Amino acid sequence: MSTTNKDSDWSIAEVRAAVAAYLKMLALEKRGQKFVKTAENLALRETALPNRTKGSVEFRMQNISAVLMKMHREFIKGYKPARNVGSNVEQSIRAVLIEKGVKPGDPTAPTADEETLEQRAVALEKLPLGDEPAGILKPKRAPSSGTAYIRDPKVRAWVRKKAKGVCEGCKQPAPFTKNDSPYLEVHHVKHLANKGSDRTSNAVALCPNCHRRCHHSNDSEAFTESLYLSVKRLRRE
Repeated sequence: MSTTNKDSDWSIAEVRAAVAAYLKMLALEKRGQKFVKTAENLALRETALPNRTKGSVEFRMQNISAVLMKMHREFIKGYKPARNVGSNVEQSIRAVLIEKGVKPGDPTAPTADEETLEQRAVALEKLPLGDEPAGILKPKRAPSSGTAYIRDPKVRAWVRKKAKGVCEGCKQPAPFTKNDSPYLEVHHVKHLANKGSDRTSNAVALCPNCHRRCHHSNDSEAFTESLYLSVKRLRRE
């Protein structure tokens, strides 16, 4: 959805109302409590935002998610961050978030959100290769998700940077680039669901084909065994 004048001319009072409603829902999500987005949307339009459409309020919530992600803070999973948030819109939302006590977070902090994890890892990959990160010995599931694990972006960044654009499975160059970098996926050799760690000693950088091979092929066990033999930093857990 593209930004229109209707989306960009919100008053500061309207932004405050949207941010307040968003933060209330975010707090509920963090506590594992359910809420209904459509009901919250309607409540806003019946009170503080009578001149806004359902779609406009929804898009504003996606704007707030985008700004929180840029501030390295958690956001509501049901509001996917909007792309290309206008600078004026971003500044007004950021100002209200700070006004309400939301401060910028740690850009290297572990997270369970895949999009946030990748954004942080990509930023870290632009830095010189540093010391091997400690990672997380026993990754925990995110409170708001039954499947996502909290992972360390430093581990993802270090493993991909160490691979230098070459798949550690088939030893071939990455098949394409993304974000101006060779595209490789980081795979946990012992799966997190099987109590594997989020450490460099349990992670490899693979092309998409080799990554799928680890999970779905008839020879997945043999291929995994070959990774232990060829990638010297790997340790059996």
